[in-house]
Amino acid sequence: MADQHDDEVLERDEDERDAYALDESLRGRLKALVAAGDVDGIDALMEPLHPADIADLLEQVSDGERESWLALWSRGIDGEVLSELDWGLREEVIALLPGDVLADAVRELDSDDVVDLVEDLEDDQIEAILEVLEPADRVAVEQALAYPEETAGRLMQREVVHAPEHWTVGEMIDYLRAHAGQLPEQFYHVILTDPRMKPTGYVTLGRLLSSARQTPLQDIVEDSFRVIPATQHEDDVAYAFNQYHLISAPVVDEDGRLVGVITIDDAMIVLDEGAEEEILKLAGVGEESSLSDRVLETTKQRFPWLFVNLITAILASLVIAQFEDAIAQIVALAVLMPIVASMGGNAGTQSLTVAVRALATRDLTSSNLMRVVLREGVVGLINGAAFALVMGIVGLVWFGSPALGGVIAAAMVINLFVAGLAGILIPVVLDRLNIDPALASGAFVTTVTDVVGFFAFLGLAVVFLL
Repeated sequence: MADQHDDEVLERDEDERDAYALDESLRGRLKALVAAGDVDGIDALMEPLHPADIADLLEQVSDGERESWLALWSRGIDGEVLSELDWGLREEVIALLPGDVLADAVRELDSDDVVDLVEDLEDDQIEAILEVLEPADRVAVEQALAYPEETAGRLMQREVVHAPEHWTVGEMIDYLRAHAGQLPEQFYHVILTDPRMKPTGYVTLGRLLSSARQTPLQDIVEDSFRVIPATQHEDDVAYAFNQYHLISAPVVDEDGRLVGVITIDDAMIVLDEGAEEEILKLAGVGEESSLSDRVLETTKQRFPWLFVNLITAILASLVIAQFEDAIAQIVALAVLMPIVASMGGNAGTQSLTVAVRALATRDLTSSNLMRVVLREGVVGLINGAAFALVMGIVGLVWFGSPALGGVIAAAMVINLFVAGLAGILIPVVLDRLNIDPALASGAFVTTVTDVVGFFAFLGLAVVFLL
């Protein structure tokens, strides 16, 4: 009965995981329709799909299939589809779209989505998109592009719903009804401003609609109000949204005047992209790697860190070379020394992952650093002692040598203790030096644990076994 229950739970989990996955037959059906030149059939196949699903399908097909598909069905690509595309593929898809199709697609986007769409494109493609925008929209996009990359000014949208701080609920509702055609497609707050256009608070739509008409807007402002400087880094913006549970926040220029608004969807994209970049950096495959990258691009991204790993491996080998005579006399050392290094590497990676995440979320600070370092050191000692007991027994039973068991046990304690400290301290030091800890920590931690593991094990062997 227990096995049957486990199988049912596993099957249900797989069904839930696949609930939003694309139908695997879509690509085959699409390929057949494209080969037949059946535009109506492609329309019928794509019609029920969300723009995000169409973007996923564009990323999953081959280059040739994508080109043939868009040659027949380019008019089905709208602004939302372009916004959902992986950034590495946008340039290629935009290049395949006719000018009028591209113009219609970008005109329907909010200014922040247009900025996100064009900022990674070539200059000629950016100009082509800007030319099809309405003059006011073009100015808004150009002003946003004037801000440094990865700042709130690039992230914000210019379409803002705001009102004088002295208005009442009734005045605000009347204004919204009178200007319904000019409002953003989605907004969550009405931002209150003083006569100098400086934001002083905001009101949620729910509070607005549930309050009496004569209620002053200032009486129903939210406590969560935060102002974002336009030059603030987008990582800080995303942190503020996550830390203070914001839905939207006004963006101000250097004089404190309202210039735009950032909404929760944009902040969550930054958080998601940040988490993805951290994972890619830890693996040493480049922060902008994508499944749509070509072979040469992928090779160029991965080669540098493979080369770094080669250098660190050579360094560890140099340590081993210093003990050639000992290894030649006691062959068991060659059998057991990879175990010490491997355990240290895994323990270091565990501490490293915790540290990089804590630095990214700003949970690891100077105020709690020593406590965390002490914790990781103690954890390393306890785990080292536990596995030392295991390996001591292994050394005794396998090779019949209590001394060899004692040597590997001592080396295990030393290396796991050092691994715990290195996994925390190396990312912190790199962060203080303004070097991305996710990108560089792995190579340093691995080098430390390999060198210390080999040196401790082989050095103790020379002292106590020879």
